[in-house]
Parts: sequence; C-alpha cells; structure tokens
Amino acid sequence: MGTLLGHLVPGLAIYFVGLYYAVTVSQALLRGQKLLFLPLPPRNKQGQRWWPRVRVEGIVKMAAGVTLILGEFFPPGTNRFALMDWEDPRRPFQNHSSWQHATIFGFFLFSALVDLTSQVWLAQQSMKLERAATALALLVTLLEMIAHLEHKNALEIRVHALLLLPVFLLALVFIIEVWVPGQPPLWVLKAWLTLWSGSWMLQMTSILYAPLSGQPWRADSPSDLAFVTTFFCWHLGLGAVVLAAIYGLCSLCHHRRSSWMGFPAAKYQPCPIGDRSGELEELRAEVVLQDGDV
Repeated sequence: MGTLLGHLVPGLAIYFVGLYYAVTVSQALLRGQKLLFLPLPPRNKQGQRWWPRVRVEGIVKMAAGVTLILGEFFPPGTNRFALMDWEDPRRPFQNHSSWQHATIFGFFLFSALVDLTSQVWLAQQSMKLERAATALALLVTLLEMIAHLEHKNALEIRVHALLLLPVFLLALVFIIEVWVPGQPPLWVLKAWLTLWSGSWMLQMTSILYAPLSGQPWRADSPSDLAFVTTFFCWHLGLGAVVLAAIYGLCSLCHHRRSSWMGFPAAKYQPCPIGDRSGELEELRAEVVLQDGDV
C-alpha cells in the first residue's frame, strides 16, 4: 500500500461505496422505507440466479480486497510474502508493512464473503451478521492504522492519524446498527463518513505521491502540516455537499417519476406482484421485525 496505486485504489473503492450509500440513502428517505436495504426473501422463494441478490458494496469489497492483497504481496518484480527471515538465526519478522495492509484488506475480503454467504447461501439473509462483519473490518483497520504510524515522518503520521477519525465513527455506526437498525440519521451519517473517508484517502494519495503543485509536501514545515488538517476539514464539508447534491438529484428524479406515473405525492408505493404479494409482504415484515430484535 506504500505506493500511489496502493492508496489510490482503496480511495476510489471507498468513495464509490460512499456514492452508492448516498444514492441508496436518498432513495430510501424519499420512499419512506423503514430499512435502508429491504430484506431478501428466503432462499427457497428466490430464483436460481444468485448474482442479482449480491449488493454493490460486497462486490466492491471483494474485488478491491483480492486486488490489493495480491498487489501488496506481489508487486511487479518483488515478493513481499515472506513473514520471517529463516536464513537469519534470530528469525526476525519482515515485510511488516505489507502484512499490516494485507490484514486490513483481508478482513474486508472476509466481510465481503460474509455478505455473499448471507445474501446467497443462508436460508434467510442476516443483516446483523453483515453489519457485524463490516464493523469488525473497520475496527481491525483502526488497530492496524495505529500501529502503522510507527517509524513514519510527521507528514505521514498526520495524514494517517486524521483518517482514524472517520474510520472510528464509521465503525461505531455499524456497531450501533447491529442492534438498532432502521435509523435514518445513521444512514445519512454512514454515507457521509464513507464519502469523507474516501475523499481523504484520495487527498492522501495526492499529498504523499502526486502533489498538485508539483512540489513535494515537507514533513518539517509547520505550514504544510497545518494545511493538512485544514484540507481534512474541507473534505468533511465536501462530503456533506456531495451528499446533499445527490439527495437533491434523487429528489428531482423521484418527483418527476411520480408526476409521470400520476401519483400526487412522493411516497413510495410497492408494486403489486400478483396473488402472492400479500404473502411476500408478510414475510418481509417478519424479517424486518427479526432484524430489529436484539
């Protein structure tokens, strides 16, 4: 991860998931949904095709996790997979940075596998399990990032330490949602924090590897370090602006669609699906109640 691509790819993946959350949250709020993601029907009532049931975030976590783990251990012309130097009698550990990064990516890959298992293979989807796995991955990220700050210069410490704040808050949101789902303020906060984390990861890439000014940032400059924090705060506001803009666009599309279909209000109306619609609605209501219980 200590390369431009090693920071750019996670940043793009996180920001893409943030945009996905922002759109999903906006649509859920406009439709008056009680849950951010409607529960899937039981496995025996689903079709044979499994891939439409997998959500976007799980696909992104899996693709990014596999790509980043392979890139971390096997960059072009290098092998960083060795955990210990067996030729040295002291058996010292080596490639600690690569193993730290791979641990983070591995837990997000594990979270993606939990999502896939819950949405495809379990008899009934477990949203609590999915949220718990994501929270675990974020907590591991938090711990590894703290350890990652060792032996870094002041600039690297500053940009990575600031990332700990949105990661911690995001982990807290997922932990709360395990027991208290269906809270719209948490949906908004989750989308905002994900956008904030992703945009800051992209800013970190620029600061450490591709400064826009063409001149490298100086770790010994108090002015440069001060502006790192200032830019971090700007990204906080940028995330809110992006989220508000997406909500505005979704609201415009939602009201236009409602007017075209002849509905006077913007409330979401589920489409009838035949004689078994009542059965499916009762089933989904039961799943919602089960997901809300501790």
